[in-house]
Amino acid sequence: QVQLVESGGGLVQAGGSLRLSCAASGSVFGIRTMGWYRQAPGKARELVATIARSGETNYADSAQGRFTISRDNAKNAVYLQMTSLKPEDTGVYYCNGDSDYWGTRWGQGTQVTVSS
Repeated sequence: QVQLVESGGGLVQAGGSLRLSCAASGSVFGIRTMGWYRQAPGKARELVATIARSGETNYADSAQGRFTISRDNAKNAVYLQMTSLKPEDTGVYYCNGDSDYWGTRWGQGTQVTVSS
């Protein structure tokens, strides 16, 4: 069984920074892409950023230039450094990972609240 656990969320003022972490545990062999998604109240879950095992990254337009995704393959971990945070970045942030062996798994989410 594969589990992903996020940490690092919290309350921050607009313009501030936060760093989210996500660690995968269990039978985590073969992780390919890992990513961060977020869901604001009353809205659908949306992509923030993804990173392939090779390190190739993809960002949503809203995250480009302010957020940086990175991963540590040895630790089966993915990170999201968020800077210049805006109130519209508020939401629950979820990490996920996928594998040819166990499909896609999601973490339980971590709340990020940006006050104006």
